[in-house]
Amino acid sequence: MADLKYRRILLKLSGEVLAGEQGFGIDPIVVGRVADQIQEVNALGVELAIVIGGGNIFRGLAAAATGIERSSADYMGMLATVMNALALQSVLEAKGVLTRVQSAIEMRQLAEPYIRRRAIRHLEKKRVVILACGTGNPYFSTDTAAALRAMEIGAEVILKGTKVDGVYDRDPMKDRSATMFSRLTFFEVIEKRLAVMDSTAVTLCMENRLPIIVFNLKERDNIKRIVCGEALGTVVEGDRVRA
Repeated sequence: MADLKYRRILLKLSGEVLAGEQGFGIDPIVVGRVADQIQEVNALGVELAIVIGGGNIFRGLAAAATGIERSSADYMGMLATVMNALALQSVLEAKGVLTRVQSAIEMRQLAEPYIRRRAIRHLEKKRVVILACGTGNPYFSTDTAAALRAMEIGAEVILKGTKVDGVYDRDPMKDRSATMFSRLTFFEVIEKRLAVMDSTAVTLCMENRLPIIVFNLKERDNIKRIVCGEALGTVVEGDRVRA
């Protein structure tokens, strides 16, 4: 087994990542590339859970702004995460990776119900656990679900895969002079209102000393490089550090 820095991780995938350049729906090429990275770290013996968003299909908050009742809009967004989870599961299993989809909202024909002990048992058996439907409650984001599930399963770190190399002081897609932070504290993320995860998720991680690494998922082998200890992206942790 490789010399690993992290042996149990939670990967947070936004739905937008799965849409690729088309910006909507599921891009099979992108899903395949993500699955390749997951297969790679699974083969190393890393225990991997994934919380997946649904913004590439339906965004509850945006829908609520158009007049759909907020709770209903959020539940619709949760259903979108199930579609993404099933797509990722299908591609992973085609590559020979054992998976389980667990849903915070019961839907027996499609997924197991989320049960913490069962999820941990799957991880111990080296199955990739894909967690859908967020927390199962409206008004909570999949960022918050990622923080909550990571703590429940005893993950050592949250890896947040994005389209850019890390956390910047400004949007690097709009401003080429934006500066990337290599390290941040949770307090700095909240104080500067940086787009890492929502404030509820960041606070949960801060209170439980669970580090977050924000990295570029589009670059091949980045998940493997992180679990093997290479410094990539932006590390958000509790101790006061210089950016």
